[in-house]
Amino acid sequence: MTSDPTKQNDGYELVKPPRDLRSKVRVMSDREAARFDPVKSAEAALQRLSHDFDDWMATEATALVDAWTDIQANGMSEERCASLFRAAHDIKGQASTFGYPLVGAVAGNLCHLIEHVPPSDLPEPLVAQHVDAVRAMVAETSRQEDNATARALVERLADVTEDFIRRAAPDAED
Repeated sequence: MTSDPTKQNDGYELVKPPRDLRSKVRVMSDREAARFDPVKSAEAALQRLSHDFDDWMATEATALVDAWTDIQANGMSEERCASLFRAAHDIKGQASTFGYPLVGAVAGNLCHLIEHVPPSDLPEPLVAQHVDAVRAMVAETSRQEDNATARALVERLADVTEDFIRRAAPDAED
């Protein structure tokens, strides 16, 4: 070991952060800490941001549509398929927070399809239906989980996708 405590001979170097972030945080008094509700604080922060959720969801839907349009114009490739997957995965992860749980279900189903079927075997009509469903549901701001039409669409896409995966990749596990 060297005499410098930040260096090691084991092939790596320990790096000390240039700032102590504790100086950026106000420490609560015991009384404040006793009354602090982190869940309530997080919910309030989400409420303050919620006026942007529709725009953010529209941006994510546009990224998905753009990835699909690129595939339609230039053909399927590993890179383009990965781009489509990332866009769908982002929507899947953010949709519930943004108030679009059914959109998240459609995007999650598209991710499931892409994960289990090789890019060259992806059924274009089924992928297009997923992309169109996301686009339409976001455009219509379909936020309600009890929307019968949206729920039926989600369920039908899931059924068709599972059926396709069973036939195309019988060894695929959930």
